[in-house]
Amino acid sequence: MKFNRESAEIFIPDGVEAAVALGRTSHLAIGAHPDDLEIMAIEGILHCFGREDAWFTGVVVTDGGSSPRAGIYRDYTDQAMRSVRFAEQKKAAVIGEYAAQVFLDYPSHTVKNAKDATPTLDILGLLQAARPEVVYTHNLADKHDTHVAVAVRVVDAIRQLPVALRPQRLTGCEVWRSLDWMRDEDKVLMDTSAHENIQAALVSLFDSQIASGKRYDLAVLGRRRANATFLAPRYIEAFSSAVIGMDLTPLIRDETMDLAAYVGDYIHRFTKDVEDEIRRFTRK
Repeated sequence: MKFNRESAEIFIPDGVEAAVALGRTSHLAIGAHPDDLEIMAIEGILHCFGREDAWFTGVVVTDGGSSPRAGIYRDYTDQAMRSVRFAEQKKAAVIGEYAAQVFLDYPSHTVKNAKDATPTLDILGLLQAARPEVVYTHNLADKHDTHVAVAVRVVDAIRQLPVALRPQRLTGCEVWRSLDWMRDEDKVLMDTSAHENIQAALVSLFDSQIASGKRYDLAVLGRRRANATFLAPRYIEAFSSAVIGMDLTPLIRDETMDLAAYVGDYIHRFTKDVEDEIRRFTRK
């Protein structure tokens, strides 16, 4: 692979050639920052873990250097934080047995600049090399602007592929906004009950973020448990942990669909559902 930034790199835990590593990929996750993948794309990681017929590849689009810092990281420069976060991400790739871990190493401002096509071109090249069946990215209702920008880039890149080479499924996942608000029939529900020890290890590796006061290690596993427990009030769940996704597949099937309007439809359906329920029990 040749990327637009000289500092971009591919880390391959088992040491095979890059073309082999990417070519075996069945599940690809594209996130904004180191640690996003382990939060949002755990379904793909668990699905591929310990298998030879399915492989997970992670892509981190930004350098992650401008993250908040405290404790032992308080005086780290942005470059030092970048190095720490990349090292943490590589550890996750080893523990999760990833096919490959890609670092595109863009500054956030570049990813958020809609006029700069280079991040999209790099994502397109990875999609062409990997040809994954399933792709995970951020959901388009995420509250972090860099996350939304990455999701838009992913949709744009996939739309540039020939239809026959596009993934079968594109799912937008939870990080900086839970998707519990969506109507149950609109949710992509992903069972993450297996390998809780691996899940805990993966989200605990990112000490540079946790030490800065954000207990992602507790919050992420708690959210998954809450998603399963509070899914529905009148039946017993078949699983103990779940991630909720937003189905973005229609956006890569129909290139005329507007991304903002697509997410707006989810919100409007939720609004109508709430209003109808209130009116149902309101005395006329």
